[in-house]
Amino acid sequence: MSPFRNEACASCHMPYAAFSGPIPSVNLTMIAYPGTFRFRAGKRTAPRYTYSPDFPVLELDPSLVNATPPAPLAAFFGGNFWDGRSTGYKLQSADAEQAQHPPVDTQEMGFADTACIAFRISQAVYRPLFEEVWGAGSLDIKFPNNTESICEIPGGASVFGTNVQPIPLKPDDRTKADRVYDNWGQSISFFERSVNVSAFSSKFDAFLAGNYTMTPNEMAGYNLFKGKANCNSCHLDGRSTAPSPTAPGSTDTGTAASTRPLFTCFGFANLGLPLNPRDAFYYQTAPDFYGFTPNPFGFGYRDLGLGTFLRSGFGSADNPNAAWIPFAPMTDGQMQTSTARDVGLTPPQCPTTEAPGPYFQKEFFHNGYAKSLKQLVHFYNTRDVFPEHVTSGNCPAGTTEKVNCWPMPEVANNLDMTIGNLGLNDTEENQVVAFLQTLSDGFTTPYPDIGTFTGTCMTGGTAATQGNSSLIPAPMPLPLCAASICQASPLPSPKPIP
Repeated sequence: MSPFRNEACASCHMPYAAFSGPIPSVNLTMIAYPGTFRFRAGKRTAPRYTYSPDFPVLELDPSLVNATPPAPLAAFFGGNFWDGRSTGYKLQSADAEQAQHPPVDTQEMGFADTACIAFRISQAVYRPLFEEVWGAGSLDIKFPNNTESICEIPGGASVFGTNVQPIPLKPDDRTKADRVYDNWGQSISFFERSVNVSAFSSKFDAFLAGNYTMTPNEMAGYNLFKGKANCNSCHLDGRSTAPSPTAPGSTDTGTAASTRPLFTCFGFANLGLPLNPRDAFYYQTAPDFYGFTPNPFGFGYRDLGLGTFLRSGFGSADNPNAAWIPFAPMTDGQMQTSTARDVGLTPPQCPTTEAPGPYFQKEFFHNGYAKSLKQLVHFYNTRDVFPEHVTSGNCPAGTTEKVNCWPMPEVANNLDMTIGNLGLNDTEENQVVAFLQTLSDGFTTPYPDIGTFTGTCMTGGTAATQGNSSLIPAPMPLPLCAASICQASPLPSPKPIP
């Protein structure tokens, strides 16, 4: 489903990686996956799409925003994508709307017109099945003779100018094509809702059903997850939450609230991650063969996440609700809280995400900065213990990045201060990792199609420094943030973003 017929949803989302990034070398290096035109790539990691249909339509919680005293951060919940730009407004399904974006994203599948989806489905071998579900005649659209040639050119090409509907359809046919585009998204979402994707078949599910006894390390990790580490204040485990801010020895004494917890609050947070210079997006600064420049700002680009979307800003999508715009400064830097389910899911032949392995190299957080669950937990635990005013790749001599040096945040506004100094020791960090691994599906029943990885597992090293050999230095100091991003109205506050 792409101009060059070389890019599918599965190109970036495979079952053996929990429907996230399936290629270890990409996860280790360029972060975002190449699009149909291989010289373009996105700007963030490929999110996991297990349990994504459970994310609700994006909404602003007025009870928190209008609280007295005022809440320090805007309270948005739901939506899909790291920046929440798939709101679900039209289809009332954030997940179905999410599936509509990649086919017309210039960096991904890359069609120039949404009608190309209907055109390609009308030619597909599964057309009869589509029409059986969505109605006979649903694909009876009178496409012009030049439709194929238009759909073979990636979006953003200079030949199209600003025209996002270059296929000259008559109004009735455009309406039909729009409906097919909606049905495409809904079909993908229905698949993601199925047990083929969202299976609830982990050790933790068996534990809740009384059919699995956790190991001592797993149980210790679970107690930390819902206690001292305070993970379940955002990654909700269906129980109540330990006191916050966390304190050594704090415990969760609540009772079960859900037997199928999703391990997310559906909210957003700025964790204070450093800019990752490995992200290929920073280097796409010149016009490509088709005259399109993905990132004219280079390292002047800052990923403001939800804040950029609320401004309908560069590289995001149009905000459908003008009432949300004033809250953009309160959400700069915030990214969606992913489900912790399947965070450690790997192919059977590479049984872990952690060095020395054999392991499957994944990437974590929106910009792929962490390369192991150990690093992820260590970041939450020590972000504010080992801060350095440097960019990634420039930690001072005598320190090791991701061990006792955390470079400065890409976006310093709206930092989540419930993390950063949790007081966990090394053993406790490892126990949290052990618990996270109980959330991988495929324990009670085999996970479908998990055995399709044909690559090679990696070995050697330690989880603490995993991937550090691929670090490269970011500019220091960074160029100033591009005005069209960081000086867009409403202005970032309480301080400018440099």
